[in-house]
Amino acid sequence: MIVAISGATGAIYGVRLLQLLRELPGVETHLIVSDAGLLNLHQELDMKRKEVEAIAHVVHNVRDVGASIASGSFQTAGMVIAPCSMKSLAAIANGLSDNLITRAADVALKERRRLILMVRETPFNLAHLRNMTSVTEMGGVIFPPLPAFYQRPASIADMVDHTLARVLDLLQLPNTIAPRWNGLKPPAGAGCD
Repeated sequence: MIVAISGATGAIYGVRLLQLLRELPGVETHLIVSDAGLLNLHQELDMKRKEVEAIAHVVHNVRDVGASIASGSFQTAGMVIAPCSMKSLAAIANGLSDNLITRAADVALKERRRLILMVRETPFNLAHLRNMTSVTEMGGVIFPPLPAFYQRPASIADMVDHTLARVLDLLQLPNTIAPRWNGLKPPAGAGCD
């Protein structure tokens, strides 16, 4: 599984995803972090490069477009960019394989493998929306990390885990990190008709 952390806010999603994937037997993670992603890891989580790299099985330099994961002959189960900057989204939407993140994403699309982009920006402008549409039409999944409140999260960690449980579901990977929806509960004192 390829995990990329690009230069958008939300580095916690990429780090926590790596932690969750590390716990799954038979899943090998390949990590790519952009320069701006490293800045966000430090700014948002006080993490250094070596700390996040230690969570992954294999680490690739973002400038190494000749890495194993840059080829369709290298088998992967998919790729998640968490978070995905608008710059990375635009490059992927327009086929600009200008670094290893965008090249690996291009490979995922051309090989018809799962590509999930956890896009982070708000509000979206028309270019963002068109790029999201373009990636969707190519088979990618646009997955803004929007928190769900119906499970009544008690912490940021709960919101992150709930979102990543949905990502793991899309990757068809087992997880029990967030409760499943069991339908609406009737209001207290409400009778059944």
